[in-house]
Amino acid sequence: MITKDLKKRIYTSLILFLLITLVSSSKAILVFSLIVLSVLSALEFINLTNKIIKNKFYSFVSNLFFVIYIFIFCLFFFYFSNFFHLKVMLFSLLLCCIASDIGGFVFGKTFKGPKITKISPNKTYSGSLGSVIFSMVVFSGSIFFFTNNFNYMILIIAIITSIACQFGDLFFSFLKRKAKIKDTGNFLPGHGGILDRLDGIFLGIPIGFISLTIFY
Repeated sequence: MITKDLKKRIYTSLILFLLITLVSSSKAILVFSLIVLSVLSALEFINLTNKIIKNKFYSFVSNLFFVIYIFIFCLFFFYFSNFFHLKVMLFSLLLCCIASDIGGFVFGKTFKGPKITKISPNKTYSGSLGSVIFSMVVFSGSIFFFTNNFNYMILIIAIITSIACQFGDLFFSFLKRKAKIKDTGNFLPGHGGILDRLDGIFLGIPIGFISLTIFY
């Protein structure tokens, strides 16, 4: 039986996929989306660190580092999207990260099993495996669709990207645990805040792109 929370996640996911389609076809929507998502992410991160770090100087440095990181991330995302071959790689990595998140959720809920860490009680080994499998299928399928090319290095890059996504997710889970909150916000029904959905992407895409330049 599909729970009410799962329905919310499905509806929100469909909206996010629609947004990705619009972003990939329009520079104006891409710029607007990057601005909105980066600002909301920064605000959620600041709220998160303020609950954890009481020292104002350390809090300022942490927030400044994150804002600079997000600015550089968005800047490179926009720049690379202006070149077709880089845009293909970029959005393929984005889909890979989303697949990693979906795979973890589906496998984790279906097979359950031993927990990976106390940092995030919902993270299981089966979910981690599902993240990798979904990432491999979606990333290799996307690359083949756009380039009509495939080799085993594509699978390795997908695995690296998925692992990076999972580390990003665990890092923010650790921060939320320290802050004693479940979600970074409630902007996305059934998903939580913007950071709850972008945490893995912020690490997965850069690591995946670096892997592409080295191995592919």
